[in-house]
Amino acid sequence: MAFEIQASGGKRGKPRITPSMNVTPLVDVVLVLLIIFMVIAPMMVKQMAMHIPKREEKAADPEDGADEPQASIVLGVRADGTVWLNKERIAAAELPARLRAVFAARTEKLLFFAADDDVPYGRAVEILDLARGGGAAHIAVLTEPVAR
Repeated sequence: MAFEIQASGGKRGKPRITPSMNVTPLVDVVLVLLIIFMVIAPMMVKQMAMHIPKREEKAADPEDGADEPQASIVLGVRADGTVWLNKERIAAAELPARLRAVFAARTEKLLFFAADDDVPYGRAVEILDLARGGGAAHIAVLTEPVAR
């Protein structure tokens, strides 16, 4: 803030001091802040990487049985705490061994996981840990109910 002294005084001839604001530093600060926000704003965008499988359509060769798609492995936990592997009830203790045997014959170690709404969170995580210990490299959580 600057002060100007005016020579022409008031009643008694004293010089008057009139304040006047110098806005140049204020404009400089505002422009610097504007530039900073313009540089930082594109970096604040949140992104999530998603891998969506591509649909491959092949002509089916009836003589070649090796190209048949492998059946999906669905691991389910029901509300009563029982564990189901492809519509077959199994004990939780034998789950890792069964999954190792199933994944030994497959190239893709993908497991679909479905749990009822009433399953406690701790039980679901326990079964997921057992599945990971059984060799499941990728676990996909199903959001729609599976036909039993």
